[in-house]
Amino acid sequence: MIGYYVHHQGRGHLHRALCVARHLGAGVTALSSLPRPAGWPGAWVALPRDDVPEAAGDTTANGRLHWAPHHHPGLRGRMAAVARWIEAAAPAVLVADVSVEVALLARLLGVPTIVAAMRGDRGDPAHRLAYDAADGLLAPWPAHLPEPGWPAAWTAKTCHTGAFSRFDGRPRPAPPARTRRRAVLLAGAGGGGPTSAQVCRARRAAPGWDFAALGGPGPWCGDPWPVLCAADVVVTHAGQNAVAECAAAARPAVVIPQDRPHGEQRATAAALRGAGLADVRDRWPEPAEWPGLLDAAAGRDGARWREWAPGDGAARAAAFVREVAARHDAREAAPCAPL
Repeated sequence: MIGYYVHHQGRGHLHRALCVARHLGAGVTALSSLPRPAGWPGAWVALPRDDVPEAAGDTTANGRLHWAPHHHPGLRGRMAAVARWIEAAAPAVLVADVSVEVALLARLLGVPTIVAAMRGDRGDPAHRLAYDAADGLLAPWPAHLPEPGWPAAWTAKTCHTGAFSRFDGRPRPAPPARTRRRAVLLAGAGGGGPTSAQVCRARRAAPGWDFAALGGPGPWCGDPWPVLCAADVVVTHAGQNAVAECAAAARPAVVIPQDRPHGEQRATAAALRGAGLADVRDRWPEPAEWPGLLDAAAGRDGARWREWAPGDGAARAAAFVREVAARHDAREAAPCAPL
């Protein structure tokens, strides 16, 4: 049995978990406050929310954890549910995407853990504790574009899968017939993106381009694949899943990182800029910048995205999960081959 903790913030953790779980099959159990999604292959354990009601007082155990509010009934019920499931199921391994506290609880109960790594500065005490204690780290980026400053001990136990997304391997639809080029804004659900006024000014400044917005100032789209594939340029934030979906569609991209804890998106954008895989801007461009920016981005070779997302990352992640589980059963390891 494999446990997979899925955090409820945003949609990225769930998308990653679904990708990996499809390769793990019915032997994977999710633990999450999110509703069970269509396509989850195994069991689903519903967890109480640990942020409802609103927490007060010290939530970080004097800076040593990320979220452990005093006397919170949701947190107490959440951790008790995880512990009960571990006692009953005796999982071979637990994947945490992501919670320092759940990863540590599992390890304290004797379960090998894999922590889904994230870019950015993870040198705070809580991240150091979780990454140090983990039996493996799962990094959805290529090994030749590492996160700078990682301790050697972290790198040694990391499987670099390359980016992966729910669209890997999906056939591309035939391009539509049209006379104007199209830019697609992939805004996401995490907040902090451009306003409707900013998008309108960009649209007016580049009259030779059609603009479509998904999320943020535009409608939410559950299946953006056809829209992404039809884009001449995708304008996106630097969240792991958004970039991975651009890569799966092999579309040229303008990447504008948003502020996130630990500088996660800015670290991803720096890696993309350093590899020359996308046009990266540190802020939303001024209107006059858009025509030249879109024209330059449209000339990029979208096929280069294979360097970032090889297409088999989720399968590699699932193989690593099985390998860590087997290692602690048979004490034999078949290490993840570097990407």
